[in-house]
Amino acid sequence: MTQQVIHPMVKLQRNVRSLVESKIIKPSDSIWKIALLYGDEWQHWKQELQDFGFSMQDPISELLAVDAWDEE
Repeated sequence: MTQQVIHPMVKLQRNVRSLVESKIIKPSDSIWKIALLYGDEWQHWKQELQDFGFSMQDPISELLAVDAWDEE
């Protein structure tokens, strides 16, 4: 049995999707709103998102629309 390693961005995406489904945030909210929920970890996630080309003003829906987190 082999285990697949889940990309860290997939975990972030799942957490954000859960927040949207719980109506804590909206898909139209800017990505920076999740900073309030991640506290001390936010600087790491902000850098990861920027490395993938996101800006903090992009809507959360763009983060949720990513199908694969390929690092090139």
